[in-house]
Amino acid sequence: MSTTVLIVGAGPVGLTMAIELTRYKIPVRIIDAAPKRTEKSKALAVWSRTLELLDRSGCAEKLVPAGLKTRAARIMDGKDTLARLPFDAIPSQFQYVLMIPQSETERVLEEHLASLGVTVDRNVAFVGLNDSGSEVTANLRHADGRIEEERASWLLGCDGAHSAVRHQLGLQFDGETISSNFVLADIHVSGLEVPNNEFPIFWHRHGIVAFFPISRGRYRVIADIGQTPRHDPTIEEVQAIVDERAAPGIKLSDANWLAGFGVNERMVKDFRKGRVFLAGDAAHIHSPAGGQGMNTGIQDAVNLAWKLAFVEKDGGNSERLLDSYSAERSANAAQVLKDSGYMLRIGLVANPIAQSARNFVLHHLFGLTAVQHTAAERLSELLVGYPDSPLNGEMNKELKLPRPGQRIEHDFPYGAGNSPRFAIHAHEDGEAKALVQRHAEIVETEVRAPLAGGGICVVRPDGYVATTARAGDWKTIGDYLAGVQHG
Repeated sequence: MSTTVLIVGAGPVGLTMAIELTRYKIPVRIIDAAPKRTEKSKALAVWSRTLELLDRSGCAEKLVPAGLKTRAARIMDGKDTLARLPFDAIPSQFQYVLMIPQSETERVLEEHLASLGVTVDRNVAFVGLNDSGSEVTANLRHADGRIEEERASWLLGCDGAHSAVRHQLGLQFDGETISSNFVLADIHVSGLEVPNNEFPIFWHRHGIVAFFPISRGRYRVIADIGQTPRHDPTIEEVQAIVDERAAPGIKLSDANWLAGFGVNERMVKDFRKGRVFLAGDAAHIHSPAGGQGMNTGIQDAVNLAWKLAFVEKDGGNSERLLDSYSAERSANAAQVLKDSGYMLRIGLVANPIAQSARNFVLHHLFGLTAVQHTAAERLSELLVGYPDSPLNGEMNKELKLPRPGQRIEHDFPYGAGNSPRFAIHAHEDGEAKALVQRHAEIVETEVRAPLAGGGICVVRPDGYVATTARAGDWKTIGDYLAGVQHG
């Protein structure tokens, strides 16, 4: 067989990749070794920036009704709240974190992909590849043992932390393993005197225990167990941890899933090798603190998909566009790795004096509105940006516009429709119309209203500023678009 893009892995990252490319009219095939999608809750949190990006394809409106809108996080010491972090003031139409089991996220995404005419090929395992420089030949093993050769222009490894694609490429997965082990329970909880639309994390001298709402009365409970060997816990063991570390009166029952796990912090140096790309856990894995992992992977998919589609549809400056994927997303993954690791280690502080100092500082810092806002925007991933991207154009410093690489706050999504196009904010005139006509393959047909900062602002299909210029400076804008399109 032959296709334009072969996607290995049908989790949230691979499904998002397939949806984005399919709506851009790029032929894809998506395979997965598993016979069916996961039935476990796994990753729960879908943050605001991810919902903004999924809104472009129509997926957000299907995900939101299937999940629980969570409005705040709390750090607690017994019954006392050390810090409360609300999400209802973040600059997004999604002013919450959506708690939804990964099984439901995959269901919604897979059904949306099917509505676009693409189904997942299951019981098909990736076992090897050859990149000729002009195409990739992948070896795929079917359930009956038959080996199939699939030729594709591009291969995307979205196949998780134990990625067969990454192993085949021989890429180092550098990082470390956290020394503490952890247990989790997806379980019914009663007696938790915190609103169901908030999630509390209890800090105790013997460790942490966190409660993440899944549905009414059901939570994901996570606790560290130090150097205790990794194992699947009993309900009684998790209850004993809760009794020791959380507020009194909390009772657990009716577990759906009990498991032990460890935490790795690892990533590859480069997310691209020739015509093969890695995304999601195949490229980076993080501490679960902050719930950033799946979101980072989904944003990998959105970032790469519009660039691949642009290259396939327009035949433009492919190397500049495609190399920017790794430059942008590896820098972001490194920051997520740093932030999530820091959050986890702060919670795991064991020294009693250090714990007291930590709690004192946290309580007073999070009493400041500015700190709350910044923390909420960072957690919700609204501060994700690409300040050093090779795609960034010039910035007119006289204008009060976002810098190239910064996210644009918006109510209407950029990058909707069946082709990846740049948006231009400016006063429309004859020069603007002429520029749009010259670059009709890559820019929206209508010039949008100027932003409050004035001048001209070009926005990428994923909602990040590409370049800015003073009003009337269409040469700067034209040069930028020509550079993206033709090199």
